[in-house]
Amino acid sequence: MYKKMDDASLEALLEVGIDEFSKSGLDRANINKIAKKANFSVGVIYKYYENKDKFFIACVEHSLKLLEDTMTEILSKEDDVISCISLLVDIVIAESDNHANYYVMYNEITSQSCNKYAVELADKIETSTAHIYKGMFERAQKKGQMTTESDPFMCAFY
Repeated sequence: MYKKMDDASLEALLEVGIDEFSKSGLDRANINKIAKKANFSVGVIYKYYENKDKFFIACVEHSLKLLEDTMTEILSKEDDVISCISLLVDIVIAESDNHANYYVMYNEITSQSCNKYAVELADKIETSTAHIYKGMFERAQKKGQMTTESDPFMCAFY
């Protein structure tokens, strides 16, 4: 009998997966270890994820969703573009301590063991954050906080 995962259990499983992938890399990560640490059977994990690669991608997408949510929340609270940028930098610094494994996993995406997904995942991450930054700069232009001659996409790139 499979144990159905609620949202909290699924999130806990993904966090354990992120830890394992950041420590061992995609190739050496072990689903049995992940299952044991998360207190789930391997069968339950494979019920939700077809294979280790799909689970890895789900872990990356989970961490990306948290990044997007954090950025969106900051932008909804801060009205001034300089305040937004300052707060984003502060949060990145603070979160690099709290979630160092997320940054290690991002680096794993571009490593040799994960090069089959490097372009796809890096593009997904960069596109997502660039879209948020672009929106921030467009909003700043509308409020007169930056020149309309600046290209919001290029500002997001930098």
